[in-house]
Amino acid sequence: MARVVVIGAGIAGLATATLLAREGHEVEILERGSRVGGRAGWIDDAGFRFDTGPSWYLMADVFAHYAELIGTSIEEMLDLHVLDSYTILAGEADPSSAVDRLDVPRGLDAVADLAESLEPGAGQQLREYLDSARRALEISLAEFLYNPFSSVPDISGERLRRASRDLVRWLSTTLTRWSDARFQHPLLRQMLQYNAIFLGVDPREAPAIYHLMSHIDLVEGVRYPTGGFTAFVHALHERALAEGVRITLDAEVTQIVAARRRGPALPVGSRGQVRGVEWTDAGGEHRRTRAEIVVSAADMHHTETQLLAPDLQTWPERAWTRTKPGPSSVLVMLGVSGELPSLPHHTLMLTRDWEVGLDAVFQGSATPETTSLYVCRPSATDDGVAPAGSENLFLLVPVSGEIGLGHGSGYPGSAAAQGRGRTPPSSASPTSRSTRWPAGPACPTSPSGSRCATRSVRPTSAPSTTPGVTACSAPRTCCASRRCSAAVPPRGRSRACTTRARRRCPASVCRCASSRPSWC
Repeated sequence: MARVVVIGAGIAGLATATLLAREGHEVEILERGSRVGGRAGWIDDAGFRFDTGPSWYLMADVFAHYAELIGTSIEEMLDLHVLDSYTILAGEADPSSAVDRLDVPRGLDAVADLAESLEPGAGQQLREYLDSARRALEISLAEFLYNPFSSVPDISGERLRRASRDLVRWLSTTLTRWSDARFQHPLLRQMLQYNAIFLGVDPREAPAIYHLMSHIDLVEGVRYPTGGFTAFVHALHERALAEGVRITLDAEVTQIVAARRRGPALPVGSRGQVRGVEWTDAGGEHRRTRAEIVVSAADMHHTETQLLAPDLQTWPERAWTRTKPGPSSVLVMLGVSGELPSLPHHTLMLTRDWEVGLDAVFQGSATPETTSLYVCRPSATDDGVAPAGSENLFLLVPVSGEIGLGHGSGYPGSAAAQGRGRTPPSSASPTSRSTRWPAGPACPTSPSGSRCATRSVRPTSAPSTTPGVTACSAPRTCCASRRCSAAVPPRGRSRACTTRARRRCPASVCRCASSRPSWC
């Protein structure tokens, strides 16, 4: 069996490493962060536990299938709750205006009845729409997700022809056109299109095959694991260790090493044979690990442009500059003193001016007066994520993915982007603000008079005294030169400065010189 290195201990890295170890391979994961989980991160603060990554547990059959592959069951790994519904609220910028509320149930019959109540004839139309979505999902699972593409597809000619006819229809139009042609009510249209936004795609440009998400969402339903997605990360971590996977933390891979030669043993089209990886440890020491197989679970752009030599890259750097970035988001974690019993587990607050909101997110136009947002209240289902008598809220506001917008106050270098949030000590005096929860259909009033406390996380040391970090000359202005100024950055910060001097440091290494320091 082979020696395998997996880059990254996020969900993909942990899941892949566990499968490989079960096949008898010797597997090691190199993770640049100080804990596993990747983007499925968490923050513990004052009795609250916030998931900083995923919050919708969808495609339950896929999770169950994976659990079987690693010799267990999803019931043994997680305590799952099936959520009965979620809520969509649509309104205007004027807080005094009426708000349309749609409580979305789970199950084909219930959601068809809901559609019929909004638009005559829409019930039967939605049944047909969701039947098409089911077929799209089945084709996607059978022919793409569960297809290793290691040989010629082993499907009959008739099945292939039938699938091809559907695929042509779904790929030749957009999700917006597909749903708008069948439904007139704006809330129904938003209910069938919002999923694309959370997948990072403009529904006006996404192919109609994305309507498969409506079957997942409305028929299969949404689940929640007790403990949040943190529980899933811990379960994966335990299984990986049980299978003998070695996990090295604070280990940043700097290069995938390959021998540039050709030979009869290499696959057709191969540009070289992998030899291992180079990486730096927590102390900044340069290391090399030999491997016959390297699996990168890091971002594709990072893997291609930073870890592979130019002649081994699939696409040159200039090809990436022509790609269109997906949207970004503003995330807010709120610990609320008091209870909000009328706020569901999941709430989508959508602007009625759908087109303006989409333009702002996907085309970078001016931020509208009102914008859509998603509110998650996991404490509605899980008592363990907030102290007694309190609520845990997670807010997500989709925004344009432009680098110039900068980062929020809870972004300590690159760590927060991967969910490795940091809780400051009490002496750090983080910004706090308490406000009454406003009354109204979109923001239910709690009988206890809830108060909402927000906290922003800031570095605790002065920028001028932090070794390995160059201070900025003016508040909120990043350094003009980002070359590494020291071999080892402060522990817990970006590890980019541990790479060779010829590598440029990211903007996140720069600090702002101000009386109230925060990351650039």
